[in-house]
Amino acid sequence: MDAQGRGRADDVDPADQWVLNPNTGEYELRPPAPAPQSGVPSPRRPSSSETGTPARRRTGASGRPRSEAPGRAAPAPRRRRGAPEEPLPGRRGRRPAKKAAKGKKALLWTGGAMAFLLVAGSGAAYFYIEHLNGNIASLSDDGASTGGFEKDEAINILLIGTDKRTGAGNESYGDAGSVGHADTTILLHVSKDRSNATALSIPRDLIVDIPDCPTTQEDGSQKVIPGTPQARFNTSLGQDGRTPSCTMRTVTELTGVKPDNFMVADFNAVKTLTTAVGGVEVCLGKDIDDPDSHLKLSKGMHTIEGEQALAFVRTRHSVGFGGDLSRIGLQQQFLSALMRKLKSNDTLTSPSKMLDLAEAGTKALTVDSQLDSIGKLKDLGLELGKLNTKNLTFTTIPVIDNPAEKVKTTVVLNESTAPQVFEMIRNDVSFTAVKQQKKKEAAAVAARLKGTKAPASEVRVRILNGGAVAGSAQETLSWLQNAEGVTKSENDGNAPSELAKTTLEYAPDQAAQARRLAAVMGLPGSAMKPGESVQNDQGLPAMTLTLGKDFKGAGVSLTAPSKAPAGVDRSTADKVECAE
Repeated sequence: MDAQGRGRADDVDPADQWVLNPNTGEYELRPPAPAPQSGVPSPRRPSSSETGTPARRRTGASGRPRSEAPGRAAPAPRRRRGAPEEPLPGRRGRRPAKKAAKGKKALLWTGGAMAFLLVAGSGAAYFYIEHLNGNIASLSDDGASTGGFEKDEAINILLIGTDKRTGAGNESYGDAGSVGHADTTILLHVSKDRSNATALSIPRDLIVDIPDCPTTQEDGSQKVIPGTPQARFNTSLGQDGRTPSCTMRTVTELTGVKPDNFMVADFNAVKTLTTAVGGVEVCLGKDIDDPDSHLKLSKGMHTIEGEQALAFVRTRHSVGFGGDLSRIGLQQQFLSALMRKLKSNDTLTSPSKMLDLAEAGTKALTVDSQLDSIGKLKDLGLELGKLNTKNLTFTTIPVIDNPAEKVKTTVVLNESTAPQVFEMIRNDVSFTAVKQQKKKEAAAVAARLKGTKAPASEVRVRILNGGAVAGSAQETLSWLQNAEGVTKSENDGNAPSELAKTTLEYAPDQAAQARRLAAVMGLPGSAMKPGESVQNDQGLPAMTLTLGKDFKGAGVSLTAPSKAPAGVDRSTADKVECAE
């Protein structure tokens, strides 16, 4: 495409069109040259007459139609090689800017591009123009999300790949009339400190209870789509008019994790993103010739893009046991390869690839209304870009064959391991061994549980309800006195404010009592808060146990698992694995 259509020509380096604004830390277009230049047009959308379908109108988060981005002035002409550098308008008389080091330049170019899969392409819009906003389609979250990710909290993004066959060349794949089910779904959890992340794949054939789903219709009205008990997970999208917000609600019901945002992509996303980065490298442990997915590759390493990349992520009959679970493993391998390519210098130092990613990513996405802007996508991309790929773990919800079926076509939760996986994500526990920046502090917290423990009969504690279910304080008091022998305990009503986590505050000379009560109740070291004692009804010093919103009931441990359960398959994004 010519320079007018894309803002660059073959002999013009796109990097020369941008300058770093030292006040904002972001790149901006160079001021226009004095001579008249043609403007850069906004992205052109096909008209209804070209596509044969009514043109889709994009709206912002407020629901109001969004105006097209204004045209941008073309960049100043690029100087010839070897010619002295001319000062930019408004900068005459200043000394030439110091050339950035290669490593720093790479970081500046990356911006938000080191985000996960589709986010990566969108985050690259850090270096592009406002007109990219016009590429993004959005749908309402219908109140199913947390209201959007926050920079100082853990992040949970629901990534959905549909089996809708829209787009050139895609009608030949499988069911051409599909309404667009949730064919590939990943719950991406990024830790609060951004040191690690877990990409949890949800099998499409998993039997779940789909809840009632309030859904915004095309005319803006609301409709509640009735839920379906014991249904395939993939029908949480598309079936009966369900939107991604219904998939969100289903995931929350299933895992206990409420997603912050969703992103949806169809077949074209795989093709356009892999082409934008120049292909990704994958490994096969055997020859594959799958007529259903159209994948034909020999054993060994291959660089794939476009149609071949789509065939790779769709193949299932030729790998593993030939089912959806085997394909999930293949898709995780592909996503790891794409992550490595996105974070490689080959991509990060290539302005043309970054611009292609910006275009491809924004066109490939349908997001919730909380993400319907380049600014929000950039912010999310920058958060995800802090992650090291070696600490991004891919895993799948533990499942077993559905025992109710003679011919095994669906799966159900493995109740012995799946709850532990969900609890690890809810409690922000890493699936990988990560070097924690606060290792000494963590050791000190764990040390609070170590040491002698006082007899239960010597433990004096007052109990407050700080956000638990009504009646929890009295329930805990009865359990401690009658079942555990903590007779010197009392119910002191409601706490002055609610707490997210249960805490136990104690004075230094009550540490042995605190360790005993922590052992009885299954409290983690982080719940132990050295502080001061209070006087109980008898005027004696007592500890204070405040039951937070995480309290699950008397006798139920609050200690989260510290590692993944045995038998849960997982892999990390920094390692190359060969599909068998």
